Amino acid sequence: MITGNLAGDLLKELNCDTAFTIPVFGGIKVPESVVVTWIIMAVLLIVSFLLTRNLSVENPGRRQKMMEAAVSAGYGFFEDILGEEGKEYIPYLISVMLYIGVANLIGLVGLKPPTKDMGVTAGLAVMSIILIEMAGIRKKGTKGWLKSFAQPVWVIAPINILEVFIRPLSLCMRLFGNVLGAFVVMELIKLILPVLLPIPFSFYFDIFDGLIQAYVFVFLTSLFLKEALE
Repeated sequence: MITGNLAGDLLKELNCDTAFTIPVFGGIKVPESVVVTWIIMAVLLIVSFLLTRNLSVENPGRRQKMMEAAVSAGYGFFEDILGEEGKEYIPYLISVMLYIGVANLIGLVGLKPPTKDMGVTAGLAVMSIILIEMAGIRKKGTKGWLKSFAQPVWVIAPINILEVFIRPLSLCMRLFGNVLGAFVVMELIKLILPVLLPIPFSFYFDIFDGLIQAYVFVFLTSLFLKEALE
């Protein structure tokens, strides 16, 4: 009975429901994960607008100082990895980290995290790999970028080419697998002792682990980006 309930809950989490259908071209289905992503985007935009109002160079307030410290810390962290040449890619990395962090935490307010949809995690991974490869092309030129696949020796060129496709798969499966794994562990804990035991574990799996996954995703992306720029 317990196994059946867990399997049913797991299938429910894996199932990406359709939020609504746009009545054009035979009906375009809009998944629930897309709608939640729109909500996250709207929240981040509103919060960004509120936090950046009334900025002052001469008399910065406490809110402005806190935001400047947070942004400086983010830039400092990624600059240590990417160096000066990768500085222009930091806004993208910070944006993705904020999105994944909020997406993993949004289940606390009753919405289904979009990162439980493999289409979302795959999209994030593909975006990051496209950025990485385009950065390599900008740095080395198209000819130099193609030659880099034959380094250090031409024999390993097939492996280097295969790596381009393996990287997004690893990013996607790591993020999706950890988010789904945290859900499975929490469901098992709730089945064993549903009253008090889930509370401390919820702080870890629902909050700490969700933020860690956002960090790991952008950290690996920045490492791949650094490699492309070298």
